[in-house]
Amino acid sequence: MTLSQSKPMALNGVMPSLSTSDKPLVSDEEMRQAVRTLLLGLGENPDREGLQDTPKRVVKALKFLTSGYHQSLDELLNGAVFTEDANEMVLVRDIDIFSSCEHHILPILGRAHVAYIPNGKVIGLSKIARICEMYGRRLQVQERLTAQIADALTELLKPQGVAVVVEATHLCMVMRGVQKPGSWTVTSAVRGVFAEDARTRQEFMDLVRHNPRFN
Repeated sequence: MTLSQSKPMALNGVMPSLSTSDKPLVSDEEMRQAVRTLLLGLGENPDREGLQDTPKRVVKALKFLTSGYHQSLDELLNGAVFTEDANEMVLVRDIDIFSSCEHHILPILGRAHVAYIPNGKVIGLSKIARICEMYGRRLQVQERLTAQIADALTELLKPQGVAVVVEATHLCMVMRGVQKPGSWTVTSAVRGVFAEDARTRQEFMDLVRHNPRFN
């Protein structure tokens, strides 16, 4: 597996073109009408019993699945960064990831493994999972998602290093296109000592290694 060793970007500067407006540009009603139009385009009757409330449900579901756009790291952390004299690797592995492919708006399902080596500060362990969740609940590509998690921890903690591996299956490959069930993708991002020291990087990889099967 190839490890990305790109330099970390400022937290607020990660993919600035992807920032969203605090105030939606269209109303919920306009979104529901758009879903209704899609149903008509598919040859369906949006007025039949089973589809009458589908536009409302789709809009509600999409808002939930992209709620990460409207979360901030400050609110998410809620002060859970602590001073601690620790300098050994902290690893949280097998964090469930549920995201959406920005090209087809189909699910990305997988797991993340996140490690850092403190430099005087540690973060509440559950907050690592919440950071993954926040960036996952956006329209994504897996490469960007992996980098955003790494860059967020780098900016928040200024640690000696951060390493992130994301393993996921993309339903846009499984359900359509090449239709390859069982295929999965691995992306990684390393920062600081994980990029500079092969032994530290290998220690992390050994800890997250498992059978080469996605389940």
